[in-house]
Amino acid sequence: MALPKLKTPEYILTLPSTQEEIKFRPFLVKEQKILMIAQESGDERQIADAMTKLVSGCTFDVVDANVNPMYDIEYVFLQLRAKSVGSKVKLKLLCPDDKETYAEVEINLEDIGVQMSVEHSAVIDLTDDIKINFRYPILKDIEGMSGGTNEINKMFHLVDKCIVSVESGDETTHRIDMTNEEIEEFIDSFNTEQLQDIMKFFETMPKVRHVVDVVNPKTKVKGEVLLEGLESFLG
Repeated sequence: MALPKLKTPEYILTLPSTQEEIKFRPFLVKEQKILMIAQESGDERQIADAMTKLVSGCTFDVVDANVNPMYDIEYVFLQLRAKSVGSKVKLKLLCPDDKETYAEVEINLEDIGVQMSVEHSAVIDLTDDIKINFRYPILKDIEGMSGGTNEINKMFHLVDKCIVSVESGDETTHRIDMTNEEIEEFIDSFNTEQLQDIMKFFETMPKVRHVVDVVNPKTKVKGEVLLEGLESFLG
């Protein structure tokens, strides 16, 4: 006798980058196992590959982690997790008043959204006639950036990966037409003020963000903790 086939429910979410409504389903046990095995391995490429397949499969191939910006992937994954495992997550957060005591809080993943600063711009004016057009990081861009990679290397790696084109007067040079040596030399020529303007793009770009109220169990002092990025919400 053949076993019955289980019907998987479908839900709707709004993709942050396009405001398009898309269908998604919870991830299945087989997909969760692949992701858990990848996480246990600690191999970033294996984890990224598992997440890419999971997000694509659960959105019926609408969301592509190699195309959609990272904030789309993080938001979609949190929605998948909420419908697959449960929307409530308990976290231990460092209290901001004494910076040594941890408070346990519970958050609802369905309340988490993507936020962007009103000061954000994807076009950075280096001089009066030279500007850079940026794109948002994708999953591939951040592979290999944890662990021993220092913050300075991370920063320059992202700048390199996310440059789309450079405009100088009436001329536009696209990233695909630049050699690695040329782009490295170009980035190294920035002055401090120009580099700060570029870093503002990454600091203010859309991100999965949420402010959590905490109460220090020792001092009873109330405070706020800002959560950013996927790891912050999954403990």
